[in-house]
Amino acid sequence: MKFFLDSAKMDEIVYAYDTFGIDGITTNPRHIMLSGKPFMTAITDIANWVKKTGIEGWDKFPVSVEINPHIDTAAEMISAAEKIAPLCKNFVIKIPATEQGIIAARTLEKKGIRTNVTLVFSPAQALLPAKNGSLFMSPFIGWKEANGEDCRQYIKDIVDIYKNYGFYGKTQIICAAIRTPKQIVDCAVSGADIVTTGLAVYQDCMKHAYTTQGIGTFCEAWDNTKTE
Repeated sequence: MKFFLDSAKMDEIVYAYDTFGIDGITTNPRHIMLSGKPFMTAITDIANWVKKTGIEGWDKFPVSVEINPHIDTAAEMISAAEKIAPLCKNFVIKIPATEQGIIAARTLEKKGIRTNVTLVFSPAQALLPAKNGSLFMSPFIGWKEANGEDCRQYIKDIVDIYKNYGFYGKTQIICAAIRTPKQIVDCAVSGADIVTTGLAVYQDCMKHAYTTQGIGTFCEAWDNTKTE
């Protein structure tokens, strides 16, 4: 399973790449806002870093960029995507999981512009992005579980459907809105291709009380052992 970083902050991106070996980036309007930069500045900074790092190409290190969410017609979505996609070989355009969004994503894929159909909240919504050849499909986890749903079966159902019809691996499943290490594990057990989450969640994955206790025990033993 690949790890993507959910962020548009360059310091987080660089740290996560150098420390955890993240495999891609996902952004959305909220991440752009939190970066404190104008939209074009934020995505250009990411594009420049990608080029400098030598990982150009969506097949090497995909960077999902979301179009203006106010746009609600396929024609406008296509037009917006066609302006953004050429800015970087790594850019994958995020399109909402709506009827107009599916029309736009289907057209863009035929034009060679890769898409990430996002804001998916049911297995039914997950079907058409795969049928129409989108590179990514992003089912959201944290929002559903915050409202009392257990998403393990939800992800497993999508994975099973994709395997049934030969979509698995062709349209990759990015489990999004991940809030806890447990949710990462649930997605991995279910067979998702990718998880995307914030830096803090990846850092939390490496924390365990017994690890801390064990280091303390070994430090005490080390301090009470003669070195020669």
